[in-house]
Amino acid sequence: MKKPLFHAWEAEQKGVHTSLLSYYTKKGLIERLDRGIYRGKTAVLNVDFQWEDLILIAKSIPKGAICLTSALALYDLTEEIPRFHWIAIPNSSRAPKRKGVKIIRMRNFKLGKIKMKFGKETITIFDKERTIVDSFRFLGRETAIKALKESLKIKGQNKINLRKIHRYSEKLRYNIDPYILTATT
Repeated sequence: MKKPLFHAWEAEQKGVHTSLLSYYTKKGLIERLDRGIYRGKTAVLNVDFQWEDLILIAKSIPKGAICLTSALALYDLTEEIPRFHWIAIPNSSRAPKRKGVKIIRMRNFKLGKIKMKFGKETITIFDKERTIVDSFRFLGRETAIKALKESLKIKGQNKINLRKIHRYSEKLRYNIDPYILTATT
């Protein structure tokens, strides 16, 4: 397969039996990343090297979305280097196990979920506004406040939407209005 990452079920749909995947893995043609997830050795992931692992992990969890510190780093809203990749899944889903990944089950999973392109790859991530609200909910206040302040510095087309943040905080039942007032005055 020319795809950089694929699932065993995708290969089976193309007529490649799972025993062949084992054979190809032993021959070094493909690499097994995790149970049922493979990477083509010759396929190139056309993204910035620093995001390659995160993109591969995000692609390996089809129901997931990049969130929290990983999303803050992608949006350049934190100086923090994530110790592991943060991926959100719907609250009703079973959490897959991945090395170096922190899986968090979230309610209102569709709220603020967007697609983002990295080279030829498309990933699912929460938008900036949802990421900031979730930072207040799940990360330390210091990290969340710094991210909010950084987001308020952005001007032009990528400017943060304070109304959307307010709407998200109401839907997620977490009041961040005092922090917004402090950061904007």
